[in-house]
Amino acid sequence: QLQLVESGGGLVQPGGSLRLSCTAPGFTLAYYAMAWFRQAPGREREGVSCISSSGDNTNYTDSVKGRFTISTDSAKKTVYLQMNSLKPEDTAVYYCAAEMRHGRTCTFDIAYWGKGTQVTVSS
Repeated sequence: QLQLVESGGGLVQPGGSLRLSCTAPGFTLAYYAMAWFRQAPGREREGVSCISSSGDNTNYTDSVKGRFTISTDSAKKTVYLQMNSLKPEDTAVYYCAAEMRHGRTCTFDIAYWGKGTQVTVSS
């Protein structure tokens, strides 16, 4: 069964950091590009970052460039999103997602979704 399970969300003060994890036990990460999306209340879900199955190409939405870093650990079948210098506008439910794409690109064309983890940035 192909499941994506997120963890690591929580409440953090502005300027703080969190690391989200996504375990994908049924996936072989070498064949999937992986991504993180987020959805804030009243807003559409947006792609935050993605990483190619080769692991050497990443994309970030402009609002998180320089603050967030996506990475994978194929042996652990885990995808990470390191979030630094967090802002209140980063508050959202964050979703892990998988794209059936092998190679050096990622395009946010998602086939599988996790259930999400809440990130709240507030003082």
